[in-house]
Amino acid sequence: MTHLRSKRLSRPGHGRVAAAVLALVAALGLGAIGDAQAAPAPRPGPAADRWTDRPHGFASLAGGTTGGAGGKVVTVTDQAALAKYAAAEEPYVIRVKGAVEMEPFGTEIPVASDKTIIGVSDTAEIVHGGFTLDPGTHNVVIRNLTIRDTAIDGNWDCKDTDHDGIRLDTAHHVWIDHIRFSRICDGQLDIRKDSEYVTVSYNQFTDNNKTFGIGWTPNVRTQITVDHNWFRGTKQRNPSADNCAYAHLYNNYLSAQLSDGDPVWTYGNWSRGRTKMVIENSFYDGVQHPYQADATAELVQRGSVLRDTTGRHDAWGTAFDPREFYDYRLDPAAAVPVLVKRFSGPQKRNGGPVRLHVPADYPTVQAAVDAVPDGNDIPLTIAVAPGTYREKVFIPASKPDIVLRGTGRDRSDTVIVFDTPAEYGGSTGSATVRIAANDVTARNLTFSNDFDEAAHELKGEQALAMKTTGDRIVFEDTAFLGNQDTLMTDSPKLTAVSRVYVRDSYIEGDVDFVYGRATTVIERSVIRALSRGSDSNNGYITAASTWKGNPYGFLITRSEIVSDAPAGTFHLGRPWHPGGEPDAIAQVLIRDTRLPAAIKSSPWTDMSGFSWKDARFTEYRTYGPGASLTPDRPQMSDRDARSHTVSAYLAGADGWAPHTRR
Repeated sequence: MTHLRSKRLSRPGHGRVAAAVLALVAALGLGAIGDAQAAPAPRPGPAADRWTDRPHGFASLAGGTTGGAGGKVVTVTDQAALAKYAAAEEPYVIRVKGAVEMEPFGTEIPVASDKTIIGVSDTAEIVHGGFTLDPGTHNVVIRNLTIRDTAIDGNWDCKDTDHDGIRLDTAHHVWIDHIRFSRICDGQLDIRKDSEYVTVSYNQFTDNNKTFGIGWTPNVRTQITVDHNWFRGTKQRNPSADNCAYAHLYNNYLSAQLSDGDPVWTYGNWSRGRTKMVIENSFYDGVQHPYQADATAELVQRGSVLRDTTGRHDAWGTAFDPREFYDYRLDPAAAVPVLVKRFSGPQKRNGGPVRLHVPADYPTVQAAVDAVPDGNDIPLTIAVAPGTYREKVFIPASKPDIVLRGTGRDRSDTVIVFDTPAEYGGSTGSATVRIAANDVTARNLTFSNDFDEAAHELKGEQALAMKTTGDRIVFEDTAFLGNQDTLMTDSPKLTAVSRVYVRDSYIEGDVDFVYGRATTVIERSVIRALSRGSDSNNGYITAASTWKGNPYGFLITRSEIVSDAPAGTFHLGRPWHPGGEPDAIAQVLIRDTRLPAAIKSSPWTDMSGFSWKDARFTEYRTYGPGASLTPDRPQMSDRDARSHTVSAYLAGADGWAPHTRR
């Protein structure tokens, strides 16, 4: 079986942010302000989004940092649950929702290996406490949180307290990302005791004295990447790196430095001990001692912008070349304030969704589905890499808000397929994929049931590629491959209305291959009616079983039906009354759609003793060689067509409008 490709939709707004930043830089004329040293034209790094679930820099090396990937996803709202899952032996993706207040004051929750702790939206907070990673802890991701308020009034130097925001002691492979630290006593972020392979990116460090320290042993082992962070209202350690093997700082923004008249201990970046530090394309605004180095250390600085800076601007030695370790995107220094203000700290739009990767983190699609928590109320993406996945997948009603997305260039790159016929388990049991949950979206995927009906003589040869019973289901740029009963869109019971929207997709089959009782819109898609080799009857496209109380069944609009069957051998549909149910009164409208010559001049037919004339079958402005007007082809009036639109079919009581999103 083959399937056609849909028109690929452009991505509105793609690149606009970067263009706006560059335009702003040009408008402000920042490029010539205080350049300390001209940077060479950077080699292009990976074209990653500003929010990505894979770390860069040193945390990406030596096996990488994946956090809790491969483990179950949980959502916590209190200290007890957070502490329980953070300390567990098995991997977890822990979503923090709302503010979690630590008791007693200053509590630092121990985090075990193989954990991701991520805030939901931009409102997740750890208040009056923080996290600690003890020796040996590894593979930890902490991101998209606010960690605040362990400072004590009148105790500015924090000599007798040590309430860190996040502390690492001899940990390795750790990624700290999109955190807002505020008013912490002692260090907002302390990376100590030879911790290794650490990346600190897109964070905000605010309102603090001893902000961000690294090192503190005579050994020279730590490798750390510090990029796109915003230091404002801070005094010292921004950061201070002591005896680091490699410290790579780039595209950081230091502004509004606290000014208390201290001539020494108010500073920006410090390369201490035997540290090798490289600073690139950062922006220092009103900073005393923006970067300095011990005589025993090395510091290379290039491409930064210096505005109203005073004091030490040290640079000596050769340090190291970061690109010998990893590729990275180096933004222009003049653009850093705009970029960092916009993208650092917790993100409302990007912070909540979690992405589960198949097969990188979960071996099968079903394994990723199983990791989704029951009662899921935060959008969660299952990203499926190109390949053929021979498995059955079931998304139960208890796991809503899932996006199932193929990551290939084309929907045909990622295929979920099985080969069960209805003879073994009934039509529902034959389905390759079943979706019982609400609010599920599938994109850029192919769903297939490749049971070979021609090679078998069975009573039940129905073989579903997809069955849905959930509400608010969206298929975009997807393909459904099969023969009989390829795509079933249903609801939990006759009188329950479920809605399904299919756009820019491809559906193929021969007998009743688009069927069920859900309100279903198929828009801008290709429907292929496969020939069974008959000269008279090759099959039926639809078999609707719409509840009589539902005015909206199937709408096929702005689409094209194609077929290799002989002329006049295919039906548009027939009325399905499951189990002889008299209240299943099919409703199908084909509008603004091209029909092939294979469509019969009398395209609707009876089924199981029920007359098609008692169903609600109509066409509106169909065209093409199969769209001839005959007495057996009811046509919808212009007046009725105004109330049979995509919006009308999908709106329901909640105003659902997936067709308006691009």
